[in-house]
Amino acid sequence: MILYHGSNGYIEEIDLSKSKPNKDFGKGFYLSDDKTQAEQMAKFKALTLGGEPIVTTFEVDDNILSNTNLRVKCFSEYSQDWADFVFANREGNKTDTYDIVYGPIANDKIGLQMRKLKDGNIDKAEFLNRLKYMQGVTYQYYFGTESAIKYLKRL
Repeated sequence: MILYHGSNGYIEEIDLSKSKPNKDFGKGFYLSDDKTQAEQMAKFKALTLGGEPIVTTFEVDDNILSNTNLRVKCFSEYSQDWADFVFANREGNKTDTYDIVYGPIANDKIGLQMRKLKDGNIDKAEFLNRLKYMQGVTYQYYFGTESAIKYLKRL
C-alpha cells in the first residue's frame, strides 16, 4: 500500500519527537492513502509554517492493520467510539497507546462541530447526528511508535 505525508519539507527520517501532541489519534506520524489530501496538507503547512509544500511517499505492507505484532485500532466510520477517542487525544487525556490507528480525519467541518460540543452549544447526541451528514470523509493512518514506524519504507 502507498501512503503519503504532506509537510513543509522533505522527510528524510521519521522523528516522532517532532510530532505535535493533542492531534486526532495522539502524538505521532500521520499519513493518507489519498495523495490529493496529502498535497493539500503540504500546502497548508507551508503557508502557515513556511517552507516548501512537499509530499513524501511511503510504502507499507497491505496487511499492516491486521499485524498481530502491533497494537492497532481501526475506525471504519464516524462513531461514538471514534468521537470519544479523538476528544480524549485532543484534550491530552489519552488512555490507550496504539502503534497504529486508522480512521476518519476530524477536518474543519468536524472541528467546528467539536467546538460546538465542547462549548455546550450542542450535546453529544446532536454531535453524532451531525456526523452522519458529513460528506467526503477522508481517512488517516497514525503511526505512533518506533515499532510501527519501522514498517514504513520511504520511496
